[in-house]
Amino acid sequence: MSEKDDRLLMGEIGAAQGLKGEVRLRVYTQDPEGIAAYGPLEDETGRGIEIESVRVTPKALIARIKGVTTREAAEALTHTKLYLPRARLPASDEDEWYHADLVGLAAVDADGAPIGTVVAIHNFGAGDIVEITPASGEANMLVPFNSVTVPEVDIAQGRIVLVPPEDLA
Repeated sequence: MSEKDDRLLMGEIGAAQGLKGEVRLRVYTQDPEGIAAYGPLEDETGRGIEIESVRVTPKALIARIKGVTTREAAEALTHTKLYLPRARLPASDEDEWYHADLVGLAAVDADGAPIGTVVAIHNFGAGDIVEITPASGEANMLVPFNSVTVPEVDIAQGRIVLVPPEDLA
């Protein structure tokens, strides 16, 4: 596993907010406001980026980045991806997985026949959705990620068992 593979994407810096160096922040953690508690994060190159504070507004999560005090400096960080070394994350519980661990897994039916490959996990506000690229080459399918449609996740075997809703089967 490369050093880059040993990091998880925690968020991404968006547009500058105001004139004093704050930025909008898109966060991929369960508790978006808690991202600063992870300590220094890294950009693509491994450079440290420390979030000093976050605040929630009706439209966005706003962050203050250590050392960024002007709008121009904040604008220079737009689209910067924020990573955390896996070793600094808590171990996941038995029925919990980091999204990065699911991407690339084979999706198989209950009998083990291949369905496709997990390409992403999304959450648009109503719960997680697993995106599968079908082995048949058809268009990607989006399936709710719950115990009914994904009754088994086996990271060690590199697969998930998928029971797509009838209208997708």
